[in-house]
This record gives sequence, structure tokens and C-alpha cells, in this order.
Amino acid sequence: MNTEPKGIELQIDPDARLAAAAGGVARYLAESAGLSNEEVSQLQKSIVAACQEAFEHLTGEKPHLNVTLTRFSDRIEVAVAHKGEASPAVGLDQIAGFADQLGSSSALGGVDRVQFEAREGLAVTRLTKYVGHAPPLA
Repeated sequence: MNTEPKGIELQIDPDARLAAAAGGVARYLAESAGLSNEEVSQLQKSIVAACQEAFEHLTGEKPHLNVTLTRFSDRIEVAVAHKGEASPAVGLDQIAGFADQLGSSSALGGVDRVQFEAREGLAVTRLTKYVGHAPPLA
């Protein structure tokens, strides 16, 4: 088994069709990881929703999102990054309530972990879907 991560990086303008393309890449990675049809669909919806919400935070002359989708041996990570306002790609209310909503039909129902960081004018929201069992939260 190859343990090297496989990744795809997209630079997308604020267009719902391009958010759907990022969701399609997530779908491909999830299917190739052997996730169930329901898990694949939920992950795809979560990525599309995160991109669409991140579009609201884009500023500047040439606003765009950088979406990096990476398949590791034990997980799929999707990093949604944008310059400008230091706001996560998904609302803080969704991140704060995420632990209570695991397994729900919320916009983040397809991911197991959400992380956010902001530095040097770049905001990055990282969504993680574990393949198999998610590690316990510390």
C-alpha cells in the first residue's frame, strides 16, 4: 500500500459551479477511500457548503479560494484558504456547535473534524474525514 498522500489543489472564483467541482473532487477521493455512499454524499455536501460560505469572506481585486484536497492513508483533508478577512470558511457558530451535532444533517455532517487558523492575512479552514474509525477527541 502506498502511504504517500495524494492531493489536488484548486483555485476557484466565487461561483457555485466551482464549489460543486471541489465537492466532486472530494467525492472522488471518498469513493476511492472506500467510504459508503452516504458518507461520500455527506462529505461532498459539506465541502460544497464550506466553499459557498467562504465565498462571502472574499475581498480584494481578484478574490478566489484555494482548496486543497489531500487523501492520506487514514483520512481525507480539505483545506479551504482565502486572503482577507480572518474568518473561517464555515461559521464559528457551526464550528462551536460541531461536537454536539456529529452525525446530524448539518452542513458539516460529512466531516469528523474542523480546524481554523489565521496568519499573515490568510484564513484556512481544514475539514477532515477519517477513513475507518475517527481517533478519540482529546
